[in-house]
Amino acid sequence: MVVVKVIDVQHVCKHYGAVGAVKDLSFGVAGASCFGLLGPNGAGKTTMMKMIYAKALRDAAPASVLTVFGYDPGEDALAIKSLAAVVPQENNLDEELNVEQNLQVYARFYGLGTRAARRRIGELLEFVELDDRPTLAIRELSGGMKRRLIIARALLNRPSLLILDEPTTGLDPQVRHLIWDKLRQLKREGITILLTTHYMEEAYQICERVLIMHQGRKIMEGTPAGLLAQHIEKYVLELLSSEAWGRLPDPLPAGVRQEGTAERVLLYTDDLALLRSLAEQGSREYYLRQTNLEDLFMKATGRGLNE
Repeated sequence: MVVVKVIDVQHVCKHYGAVGAVKDLSFGVAGASCFGLLGPNGAGKTTMMKMIYAKALRDAAPASVLTVFGYDPGEDALAIKSLAAVVPQENNLDEELNVEQNLQVYARFYGLGTRAARRRIGELLEFVELDDRPTLAIRELSGGMKRRLIIARALLNRPSLLILDEPTTGLDPQVRHLIWDKLRQLKREGITILLTTHYMEEAYQICERVLIMHQGRKIMEGTPAGLLAQHIEKYVLELLSSEAWGRLPDPLPAGVRQEGTAERVLLYTDDLALLRSLAEQGSREYYLRQTNLEDLFMKATGRGLNE
């Protein structure tokens, strides 16, 4: 089966002066799928996304390739912008207008006639579950409502590619799950999604593939489940008090890997029974669970701040 790449990135670099924001990055995004760019602040995620939708130009190099639907952003920016839509990280709604008016302004930008715009706005407000609030002022909307409205605005021109920069940051779990459901529905309708997120559970829930970046470079790429199986142990024991560490055997049993901070110790292994035994020796303040994408992210990029 031939997989058609909506986005093809090969050996792409981006420097700002002497600072390398993106370094020799390569990946591909299949159609009607969700691809996640993960990494700490400053990893180069937003810079890479800006190059994809032609807001920034990649460094010139003979081996460098960047195409979106076959178009090079450096040469065919308008063609890409006609096929793609961006949901920015910031709230950039017009506070002087109400919900419906914010969409009407963008409908004019896209050249939609009055009747077509009214019909499309109605469809989108129903899709994001704001159809009962068309005349509500923007300042009266909750953070989740504003986020859903921005997503609706991005969908006005029926894009084939939806680019989202941290779409659910700061939202409560109910709104986050609602947005995840909407993104799954968009994938079923054939829309390709590219997103950055700091919520590892979000990436696991909706991304077919993820790429973890650090300091501008690719650390690893694959399906969330595949990366977990390949790169990290199955189970982790979190000891939630620093005193518990003194009650554990020294040295630790073979096959146990330790991470943590001064306030918390994490022990990783594939042996669940061994972790249960260590938990009983260490402390009642513990959490024994399966490892997840956040554990892998921390292992790959470190636990220190990346500012």
